[in-house]
Amino acid sequence: MTGLEPTAEFVDAARALAIDFEPGDLERLGSFLGLLLEANKTTNLTAITDPAQAWMRHILDALTIVPVLASVGEADQSTGDLGPGNGAGATRPVDEKRGGRAAAVIDVGSGGGVPALPLAIILPEMKFTLVEATGKKAEFLKKASAALKLTNVTVLQDRAEKIGQDHKVHRERYDAAMARALGHLAIVAELCGPLVRPGGVVVAVKGAKAEQELQESGKALGLIGLRHTATVQTPTGRLVVLEKTVRTPRGYPRRDGEPARLPLGLGSSADRAKQTRA
Repeated sequence: MTGLEPTAEFVDAARALAIDFEPGDLERLGSFLGLLLEANKTTNLTAITDPAQAWMRHILDALTIVPVLASVGEADQSTGDLGPGNGAGATRPVDEKRGGRAAAVIDVGSGGGVPALPLAIILPEMKFTLVEATGKKAEFLKKASAALKLTNVTVLQDRAEKIGQDHKVHRERYDAAMARALGHLAIVAELCGPLVRPGGVVVAVKGAKAEQELQESGKALGLIGLRHTATVQTPTGRLVVLEKTVRTPRGYPRRDGEPARLPLGLGSSADRAKQTRA
């Protein structure tokens, strides 16, 4: 497995975030990038092919989520509920156990594995479930996880709409859900929110339109049972953090493709296009 050496820019940026690397972490992150860029030659996984950009746009971007997941992992051992932050900052969580189990994180629309696989490397105490509907992408995720020996990763080739209605295995069973490049925040809310338990969080990786999407998603957040708790500016974008406050009504998520075709509170894509032209 041919890995990529971290750039000085990445090392400096990670140091500024106070990321705590264990021995072997950087080598495995470089190996992941090597696997990603090699597979990208035959499967469309990423538009970023320059190694230096990949360290910043993929790895650093993923690591900006560590502080949010660290706070999720800080559990009150006596009750099994989320506890307040204890100043762990961007370091690896001390204990992600909750009632005897590891904190569970689900990544919806995993694509080429960012942010989930870099986070699984850095946070081996957490369990990551990667959801990807496209067969070739899901196959890459399985092969990359095996090559990196990530025993804390499960890959599901499935649709979020389907597993969101799986009350036995997935619905409201996760402590955190993540999404990057999944679409408008209203879509993220409907696809990710039903998977998270009350008290858990949804983390949406966003760019410059984060605030606009947040304002447009008020109805969707209310319907799904989410509330906005923070928007975190990062070196590579913005993280919109949503807390699950109540259980999601059984009708959500809707049928396959409907959340993207008719985002809650936004109307159809054609309606939105007309509004933009107006």
